[in-house]
Amino acid sequence: MCDLRRPAAGGMMDLAYVCEWEKWSKSTHCPSVPLACAWSCRNLIAFTMDLRSDDQDLTRMIHILDTEHPWDLHSIPSEHREAITCLEWDQSGSRLLSADADGQIKCWSMADHLANSWESSVGSLVEGDPIVALSWLHNGVKLALHVEKSGASSFGEKFSRVKFSPSLTLFGGKPMEGWIAVTVSGLVTVSLLKPSGQVLTSTESLCRLRGRVALADIAFTGGGNIVVATADGSSASPVQFYKVCVSVVSEKCRIDTEILPSLFMRCTTDLNRKDKFPAITHLKFLARDMSEQVLLCASSQTSSIVECWSLRKEGLPVNNIFQQISPVGESPGRLREALVTRQLKRATAVPSPRPHSFPRGLALAFHDGSVHIVHRLSLQTMAVFYSSATPRPVDEPAIKRPRTAGPAVHFKAMQLSWTSLALVGIDNQGKLSVLRLSPSMGHPLEVGLALRHLLFLLEYCMVTGYDWWDILLHVQPSMVQSLVEKLHEEYTRQTAALQQVLSTRILAMKASLCKLSPCTVTRVCDYHTKLFLIAISSTLKSLLRPHFLNTPDKSPGDRLTEICAKITDVDIDKVMINLKTEEFVLDMNTLQALQQLLQWVGDFVLYLLASLPNQGSLLRPGHSFLRDGTSLGMLRELMVVIRIWGLLKPSCLPVYTATSDTQDSMSLLFRLLTKLWICCRDEGPASEPDEALVDECCLLPSQLLIPSLDWLPASDGLVSRLQPKQPLRLQFGRAPTLPGSAATLQLDGLARAPGQPKIDHLRRLHLGACPTEECKACTRCGCVTMLKSPNRTTAVKQWEQRWIKNCLCGHGPDACVTSRAAEEAPAFVQLGPWPTYRPPRTPRSLDHPHPEDHLTARGPRGPWGDPARAPASVFLPLLPRALNLDKLQLGRAGPINALCAHNLGAAPNKRPGPAHNLGVVPGSLCPLGLSLNQYLWGT
Repeated sequence: MCDLRRPAAGGMMDLAYVCEWEKWSKSTHCPSVPLACAWSCRNLIAFTMDLRSDDQDLTRMIHILDTEHPWDLHSIPSEHREAITCLEWDQSGSRLLSADADGQIKCWSMADHLANSWESSVGSLVEGDPIVALSWLHNGVKLALHVEKSGASSFGEKFSRVKFSPSLTLFGGKPMEGWIAVTVSGLVTVSLLKPSGQVLTSTESLCRLRGRVALADIAFTGGGNIVVATADGSSASPVQFYKVCVSVVSEKCRIDTEILPSLFMRCTTDLNRKDKFPAITHLKFLARDMSEQVLLCASSQTSSIVECWSLRKEGLPVNNIFQQISPVGESPGRLREALVTRQLKRATAVPSPRPHSFPRGLALAFHDGSVHIVHRLSLQTMAVFYSSATPRPVDEPAIKRPRTAGPAVHFKAMQLSWTSLALVGIDNQGKLSVLRLSPSMGHPLEVGLALRHLLFLLEYCMVTGYDWWDILLHVQPSMVQSLVEKLHEEYTRQTAALQQVLSTRILAMKASLCKLSPCTVTRVCDYHTKLFLIAISSTLKSLLRPHFLNTPDKSPGDRLTEICAKITDVDIDKVMINLKTEEFVLDMNTLQALQQLLQWVGDFVLYLLASLPNQGSLLRPGHSFLRDGTSLGMLRELMVVIRIWGLLKPSCLPVYTATSDTQDSMSLLFRLLTKLWICCRDEGPASEPDEALVDECCLLPSQLLIPSLDWLPASDGLVSRLQPKQPLRLQFGRAPTLPGSAATLQLDGLARAPGQPKIDHLRRLHLGACPTEECKACTRCGCVTMLKSPNRTTAVKQWEQRWIKNCLCGHGPDACVTSRAAEEAPAFVQLGPWPTYRPPRTPRSLDHPHPEDHLTARGPRGPWGDPARAPASVFLPLLPRALNLDKLQLGRAGPINALCAHNLGAAPNKRPGPAHNLGVVPGSLCPLGLSLNQYLWGT
């Protein structure tokens, strides 16, 4: 046995954290029988756990959590009448299948893209027939990873698409969605989801002589067929294989089955072990898209034997006469069964292997509490982990505790992450444990080789769109700088089209890496700001329309970029002369609705220029922008667009607090920004700004009020706290007080303190200390935005549409890729659910909350006398920074009178007078068309 705080097998597998249930007074969470567990490509984990009440009634529950916030799980009353036997995520990680022992199958999907809001609208039923195997139909996307070419420059050489046919296609070759299941009586049922929402379901017997099916698994072939392996549970009986073909005939689903050759486990043919392992307990294909290899496990009360079977093509010797007429490159052959076998301890759980495991290992859990990683070809042990010890709580001193006698704690269900670098297990006490699996698996790696391996996995996630949280578990703070630099170097080697497709994803990946090291933590703000800037630039340019629709010229946005790059004049009005101003004409309401975004652009330009004299400080947010010619050029283009729109509607212009009423703030900032842009617009090392520019920037604080930007808040996630590799003990439903790392402490200094007015990071609206609107917040970065849009203009809807599934921090899905480069790149999958926000107090029960804790209950009265309702929802990863309401700044000290610069305090006891008494037009202060009093006080 080994201590959990020390990794076993040379540090190749260790515990990251364990999460357990809080003991309730009137209900108890008990492990369901059987346990089911599934891990999605979004790093969401779904598992089953029953809720037992005092009167012994069982509620079949499905629990879903984000691995970064495991304590904040969402519990779904599944309404399954019998025990849930199977859980299966789809390839996008947004839908979940659940099946039970009564033959009922349900398809769960996110409601409004919220990770804690799930609904089941479709399903199927084979009444009274338990489901033993379940899978989504294959979509035809298969990716080959060439590890031996990890040093190649092109992603196309490292990752290539494999010709693989979908299980079923629609007209035009589009894969048809659906699922296939196998029942205990030997039936196979297929349900197809038509684009119209209709479900076509058909059921057929696997063979004419139906028999009991205790175990089954499903795999797919490259020709679009399905292979089903079944066993009746007895090692003396053969393991049967069937080929299943699915088609649609006359708007009905049709299933054709064919019997394939079967096999007997080798342990039954050995006279010495014939009766030693009477039951087959596990049957798994080595991958869903590898029907040629299958893993079998037979067990007794004390031990198990594992056999790995595969079909290999073997050449046959032929006469020389026939060799001369054989086609080139082909030789007669036959399929031969190759077998590897090994006797081990009694196995309790075998997770389904991933198609692209790093390395190609298999995980096995045993009754003594150990977990073994074995090579999938030789079955030799590569790493061992023991779960007999219990990790101490975070606040408990490291003292010796007496061992308690009792049954061994062992895993009943396990699942690997999509890169096989992490493993989740549910034990017989209902606790959830997450283990790190080193990519070396028993072979110590040099630092350079470890970096190459992690870099290859990050590139894999960048190309596929999968979430990379499990890779971050293995990144040490000393590796961050090298990984960011090498990742950028590999990115710049790709084609221009592919770089454009991956531009936002690599920024999000760099931001998540930089959170892990105190030396790079302030870059997180820069990367998030750059993502926001790119989003604003593309949205505003998309609003420009050519004066003549049939003009075979460049788009207005491209023409704007070209002219601003060519003309280096520091006078903004001279740059405007070269543009076709009729292309910039927009509706007045649209311009007013965009004022928050335009204000943010103006504030950020002012902040950057004012920070130029302090450019030597790497710990200051915005430092990287001062040497980024591309981003400075983008800001320069936006300043020109804002200037033109200000001629149409002056109230949409950014508002600055200046010491002189005659000063043209936009012209001043554009002049200084252009001088800074000229220093670093060319490729190569940027030149230092001259002293005259630095002196002018030093005078900015005496000319304009420098805004305090609201950076994207630091999250309270686990990954940055897990770097010391000390296992944490957590509790479901209760947010822990985690020890802050050096990196997170620096980020916390940039975020608003608790109780300060909150801000909508996507719309740049101030929400007050206790928002009355329902909000959603990202589980990865803490980005907050309102669920319902307060504005109905087309331009604002277009902006908000970008963030329905996404968050600024990048862990949500990028826009759907339609370029040719994206079609050649494999499987761009949408990621990043938006989970809902939980109130500060933990509910008394996850399923029966106390009325005081209900999400929609009215909360305490706000600090300004308004009733505040607890936020009802939160969202998962992604977007922008804050923007000031014209002249009104809601800073750390509370609201201020923008004209007199008088601080009103965090909770002013006097309501301000009408908006006209402040000397400003209500419409210009409030982009939503409300008066100032309506906007701030709700009157």
